[in-house]
Amino acid sequence: MISSLHLKLAAINNNKYFQGFTVAVIIIAALSIGANTYELPSSVAQTIYWLDQFIILFFLVEIVIKFFSYRHKIEFFKSGWNWFDAIIVIGSLVPGVGQGVVIGRLLRVFRVLRLVSAVPQLKLLINALLKAIPKMAYIAVLMFIIFYIYAVMGNLWFSEINSELWGDVAIAMLTLFRVATFEDWTDVMYETMAVHPLSWMFYITFIFLTAFVFLNMMIGVVIETMTEEHKLAEEDERSNHPVVEGKHVDREIPATFEQIELMRKEIAELKMLIKARNQT
Repeated sequence: MISSLHLKLAAINNNKYFQGFTVAVIIIAALSIGANTYELPSSVAQTIYWLDQFIILFFLVEIVIKFFSYRHKIEFFKSGWNWFDAIIVIGSLVPGVGQGVVIGRLLRVFRVLRLVSAVPQLKLLINALLKAIPKMAYIAVLMFIIFYIYAVMGNLWFSEINSELWGDVAIAMLTLFRVATFEDWTDVMYETMAVHPLSWMFYITFIFLTAFVFLNMMIGVVIETMTEEHKLAEEDERSNHPVVEGKHVDREIPATFEQIELMRKEIAELKMLIKARNQT
């Protein structure tokens, strides 16, 4: 009975139509949250309220189905995405009463993030980004060192020209961030060039290092991690599909779960027949 229920819930959870309906509900939830920011007629507001109650109920049912679809329930808690979904669903159940109205609304806003866990491609992107952060951290440290060196030089050379931009190291680093993002950086450069004509070299070398070299290094790390993540996803997908090899066929033939279960039943029946014959 329990095994049968587990298989049925697993089939529902993995059904593409159920997953598509879940994505549609998440999108409707996002639209309803945005609609509540407008002044709506009472009838429309009431409709959105009941729609919101249905969404909460559906999320609760969906997370229960996902939980019981695992053969070993402890495996549910081994996935960070399951924790993510569970926290969002529990947050949606927080009643908005009194001072908790704002908190309840904020928690329900995060239901939009469930779209990330519901769409496999988005999960790949987030997983790749999280795995790339440690590598990006080293690049960020190197960037900080470059920013600090240039900030000290900028303070020494340009503080008398404009103390609001180069008055100390912290302000100078903020100015350099403005230069690195190309936010009116030429105004800053021309102001210092009026006093130091060769100061353009300071800005060009800084932009070359930060905007071109380090930024491309960041992009390279993310692309490399995404490529590795896609390979892992493909390997996981292949491992989740059992394979039956035929002696007369050179290629591998993927077997469905139903076919494997049928083979198990037939093998069990054959064993019983052989056992019965041996006993007679």
